[in-house]
Amino acid sequence: MADIAEQRKNMVESQIRPSDVTDRRIIRAMLEVPREAFVPTQLKPIAYMDEDIALTKPAPGSNGRVLLAPRTLAKMIQLADIDANDVVLDVGCATGYSAALIGRLAETVVALESDAGLAETASATLDGLGSDNVAVVSGELPAGYLDESPYDAIFVSGRVEEMPPGLLDQLKDGGRLVAIEGPAVCSKVVVWRRVGATFDKQEMFAAGAPLVPGFEKTPSFVF
Repeated sequence: MADIAEQRKNMVESQIRPSDVTDRRIIRAMLEVPREAFVPTQLKPIAYMDEDIALTKPAPGSNGRVLLAPRTLAKMIQLADIDANDVVLDVGCATGYSAALIGRLAETVVALESDAGLAETASATLDGLGSDNVAVVSGELPAGYLDESPYDAIFVSGRVEEMPPGLLDQLKDGGRLVAIEGPAVCSKVVVWRRVGATFDKQEMFAAGAPLVPGFEKTPSFVF
């Protein structure tokens, strides 16, 4: 346990703090939430490396699901600008690590997952850690979760090729949506902010991740 705690501290000191993550709440959450609890048993020894960790094997024609690298995840959460009174939707929560971190910042987190096995794992792990303000729900990821909308912030745990307008519509006025957007070779972290009926979009920094299921770009047909 002491070794794991030291790895967690080293992750924060060598990956998070040097990456302009200045929100002390995020740093505290990453020091306290056991990242190793959210990865497969055989990968626990590398839970704190600065890389994505595979959670599922890729199916034919699709990407596997991952736990985002700590550096990327922390910077994205900071960009979501989450307040203690916020209600946040975590799209593609996978095993629940991002939801556990966000739960330390927000009032309520709705953790949406389409993979039944991942959703079950997330629910059990979060319950075991006492993350009482996080609710895991099942559904198609691009559809979001209308029942608890509108949200102060929406966090997409991975890369999208195209952002569905219906998901953006689930933001409150002034709400933020953070995701990695673009093709695999040149994707960037992007922040959308709702301003009335329109959405401001700002590219922040380069980052890569597997495509989140359902966020593929709609094919265009040429006649």
